Amino acid sequence: MQEDKIRQALVELLYRNSYGVVISNIVISMAAVYVLRTAVSANWLTGWLVALYLLTAIRVLASRRFFSRSRDRGSILRWAWLATAFSCMSGLLWGVLGWVGFMPEAPIVLSFTVIVLTGLVCGTVPSLSAFPPALVGSILATVVPVALRCLTTQSDISGAFLFLLASLVAINFYYCRITYRMLRETVSLRLENETLVEHLQEERDRAQTADRAKTRFLAAASHDLRQPIHALSLLVSTLAILGQRGDVPSGEARDLASRAKSVVSNFSGLLNALLDISRLDAGIVTVTSEAVPLRDLFGDLRNEFAAEAKQRGLTWRVVDSSLYVDSDPMMLKRILNNLVSNALRYTKQGGVLLGCRRRGACVEIQVLDSGPGIPADQQGMVFEEFVQLQNPARDRTQGLGLGLAIVRRTAELLGHPLKLASTSGRGSLFSITVAKAGAVQARLEVDTTSPASSAAGIMVVEDEGDVLDAMVRLLSLEGHRVYPGRSAAEAQEAHTAALAAGDAPVDLIIADYRLENDTTGTDAIRALHAHIGRLVPTIIITGDTSPARLKEISASGSRILHKPIADEELRETIAAVCFGGKAISGDTR
Repeated sequence: MQEDKIRQALVELLYRNSYGVVISNIVISMAAVYVLRTAVSANWLTGWLVALYLLTAIRVLASRRFFSRSRDRGSILRWAWLATAFSCMSGLLWGVLGWVGFMPEAPIVLSFTVIVLTGLVCGTVPSLSAFPPALVGSILATVVPVALRCLTTQSDISGAFLFLLASLVAINFYYCRITYRMLRETVSLRLENETLVEHLQEERDRAQTADRAKTRFLAAASHDLRQPIHALSLLVSTLAILGQRGDVPSGEARDLASRAKSVVSNFSGLLNALLDISRLDAGIVTVTSEAVPLRDLFGDLRNEFAAEAKQRGLTWRVVDSSLYVDSDPMMLKRILNNLVSNALRYTKQGGVLLGCRRRGACVEIQVLDSGPGIPADQQGMVFEEFVQLQNPARDRTQGLGLGLAIVRRTAELLGHPLKLASTSGRGSLFSITVAKAGAVQARLEVDTTSPASSAAGIMVVEDEGDVLDAMVRLLSLEGHRVYPGRSAAEAQEAHTAALAAGDAPVDLIIADYRLENDTTGTDAIRALHAHIGRLVPTIIITGDTSPARLKEISASGSRILHKPIADEELRETIAAVCFGGKAISGDTR
């Protein structure tokens, strides 16, 4: 590609220089006719002049045509050889003039001929070096007739003139080689600079776009995060007022608790979606590719969305397939889950279809709906964060506007091309293309049941007093023995006190990531490992979704839990870390 661009630039330079050749041909030819008018017949000079001007006119027309047309790799070479042909014909006309003007008996004519030929030969270097065959052809066509004239004319000056011609040819070939290399390097540097400028402009535009997207993202995230907090605050205030009036009726308390739990669940869902985006951006998500049977995957999705489709009054069709695809099964299912969920959410009548088509060595998995469709000028927007074209009121029941953003990032991570085809009022087609895999003859069944939870000795480091008290209460109710502290030193003191009273095993360390005095959970874990004299499993709890921070925590080897944490999530993670159970969420390292 770079070589083609250099060749095209050199040929363009060749044609651009041809205008200078035209001017020199006109001026020098007039002088030649004037000098030779008494030594050469008028008819011959007229014929020569007409041929030269006709060739010159054709060259001008060819140059104009060259610059007015688009050119590909094949045509640029044809244009180069056409210019070479013009140069050879022009050189031949001047060579014929040199033949006629070589008159040792007429010193003025001879001197003029020598000067003209020397100038023409030397002038080819700057004008024709962009394409060496044009220069070589022009010089040879110019000097060969004169050289033959020297050989056939018995004159004392013939040998000297022949030597001059040979020297001129050798010197100009040498300088042509040097000039051609310099022109190539110059063009190459110019193209590199242009590429660099384009790259810088793209980076600038990308940075500006990212900055605008970040501003929109933060504004939308701030609004969506404040809403559940506001609702929770009102529920707590209501509960407080009821408590001041006396005992709160159990039914009303359960209703308030249920609403509060629902708000917290929505809040947690938003944070988890934001976390998913940060984890994908941080590059800490590990892809595990294997042969995924579409029959099983489609079957799970059919069962999962059957009830929702029935509730919405929509038809939900799944076209089974016996194909296997090469992908990460969990990530691929999550992509399709988001696509199907979106299709059902925004389709008011009709239905949703899930199926696939063969595309050579790949399989295109398609989700087709009969929803409102997406205008062409807005199709690129739907994969951005918090964009919901059909939910301008930001109704929480219609999702958060993060599903397709997660789909896009996950598809990019897996290397699966994502495509959208939609027409307003006629539905949408979302598809993802995955490489085919060979069928698996036998699949091992993995026992995913978790053993019954057992009590563990847990050291907890949390610098927020309220959070620490709540954590100790919850873990103690679960039957664990807890050694709490607002710092690693306080947790060590609690453990030391427990040792003084008897046996105090430590099976797990749980630490918040951001602690007092600019210390981190990883610092606290290192100190506690040194205290107990051995390595034990660790869990770091954080509310930080910065990609850089997630990379740092992931590198520590600890399991990561993200605030807010549900009791089920904490219970399952402790079972997975301490007793080999399977955590239902959180990062696995």
